[in-house]
Amino acid sequence: MSVRLLLIVSFLLTSLLPASAQSRRRAQLTNPSTANTPVPVVAAPQARLLEGMLLRSSILNQAVRYSIYLPPDYYTSNRHYPVVYLLHGYGDNETSWVQFGEADRTVDDGVRAGQLPPAILVMPNGGTSFFINDYHNQVRYEDMFVQELIPHIDSTFRTRTQREFRAISGLSMGGFGSLVLAMHHPDLFGACAALSAAAVTDETLTAMPGELYNRMLAPILSGPVSGADRLTLTWKRNSPIILAQSAPVNDLKKVRWYIDCGDDDALSEGNANLHIALTKRQIPHEYRVRDGAHNWTYWRGSLPGVLQFFATEFHR
Repeated sequence: MSVRLLLIVSFLLTSLLPASAQSRRRAQLTNPSTANTPVPVVAAPQARLLEGMLLRSSILNQAVRYSIYLPPDYYTSNRHYPVVYLLHGYGDNETSWVQFGEADRTVDDGVRAGQLPPAILVMPNGGTSFFINDYHNQVRYEDMFVQELIPHIDSTFRTRTQREFRAISGLSMGGFGSLVLAMHHPDLFGACAALSAAAVTDETLTAMPGELYNRMLAPILSGPVSGADRLTLTWKRNSPIILAQSAPVNDLKKVRWYIDCGDDDALSEGNANLHIALTKRQIPHEYRVRDGAHNWTYWRGSLPGVLQFFATEFHR
């Protein structure tokens, strides 16, 4: 075969190679030392919504499941991020804020639009604990949250650990829990937003039908009792309305408060009383009443406003 024909065949074979292979072939011809260098493999995008995560709690003597959402640039930056803890309602779990509340999409849209700073969302499973310690002090969910969950998140993920960059929110049972945790630990949270919080007056608690009370609250507050016997020390220590009336003013003023409850929600009276208690003590807070009931339609509509409320503290 002539030299000219060999050159033509070589050219044709080279031209049929993929672009990446052609580049490698050119590099090998100009630098023989790269002849055995493998073609770089581009890593697949890493998941930013991690579900089924486990914290092995020694306080609860069991594993606590949580979901965590990481912001769009988490894997491409070295920065640290503010954190929002989102607490679910009674009967839900750590997946509900994403499955029904579309929390991940809400943050993605807000960041993309320049309306929200990137943030981490942590959604723990609280079971039916109301996110507090029970009256026997045997199921110590609040202690687990403060002593184990927050340190675990801060040590595992790139968070900003100052209190002003840590916020908490929740709906219904989770709204109750977010209020109690922030009122008990104002040194840990810069802001709290309670949606349709299960904050009820003493009168509502004592008049609650026995079957409902025994199923939902008796395991946490008192055991199966009725009337004024429900107003236990555990209740008085954890009632958001009582705490708004009695906690040190300077502690309450450390936290930025946001209360939101639909006008058709059975819990609207308790939320209104919470608003009044904070107002009487001149505790700054935002209070929202919109058309809506106790459902995910209302809470999905509330979440963008909640995140923007937090963003005023996060985005300096």
